Amino acid sequence: MRITLTLFLIFTGYFLSSAQTFQPKQYQGEETGVVYNREFSINFKLHTNGPSFPLALGANFGKLRTYYKSTYMFVEVGEIRHPKEFRQSVNAFSLISARTPRAFVFGKHHNFYVLRGGWGGKKYLTEKARQRGVAVGYSYQFGPALGLLKPYYLELFKRVDNGSIIATEKYSEETASRFLDRNFIYGASSFSKGFGELTPRPGLHSQISLHLDWGAFDELVKALEVGLMAEFFFTDVPIIVENENITNSPLFLNLFISLQLGRRW
Repeated sequence: MRITLTLFLIFTGYFLSSAQTFQPKQYQGEETGVVYNREFSINFKLHTNGPSFPLALGANFGKLRTYYKSTYMFVEVGEIRHPKEFRQSVNAFSLISARTPRAFVFGKHHNFYVLRGGWGGKKYLTEKARQRGVAVGYSYQFGPALGLLKPYYLELFKRVDNGSIIATEKYSEETASRFLDRNFIYGASSFSKGFGELTPRPGLHSQISLHLDWGAFDELVKALEVGLMAEFFFTDVPIIVENENITNSPLFLNLFISLQLGRRW
């Protein structure tokens, strides 16, 4: 994850420093309209849910109403993690499987993926929107969210009559004694395991953020947002196996930083 984040930041810095801007007409005198009518951007978002800063990807489809105000529709997909989950490795090699085990999250019950959509608005607060400096403003968005629970599978040692095998199993009352005992855990199962058992969880999504735009009315969209997002689902989300110290919740609050790249026309 650190390597991915480093490459992401290097790419971002290079793009923002090297991208050329295009102004189809110069602003003169009183406001007479907007330079562009439409805007499209791809969003790369890192948020503070869990220890490894999950990444979300999204797209905005906007309409510029005035020089300083626009509205948009958005779609986004990402993952929510429990703040208590941590990946760990088993330094072992099994003759049974003849390979090194995958890193796993101890006590994880489900992966939780979220599809977000809805409406938003953006407003600039500074005169820099007319120039090639950084335009400062704010944005907000809200709408429905559809969560998808995927069972989390581990590879567990299992005793049989002639010895032991490695079995791929999810958490249940029958597997709890081995699923929650590190001595029986060989490693995580394949990432694709469990996608045939997705369970929906409906909810709501909203966010508000500080918006920084390098040339608010250039052809290229180059913007950065920092803000707070909130999501509420109608029942507790079982991301991790609960105990006296760990519980699940239907509410998720996260800080985030988002890079937006796109174009206007």
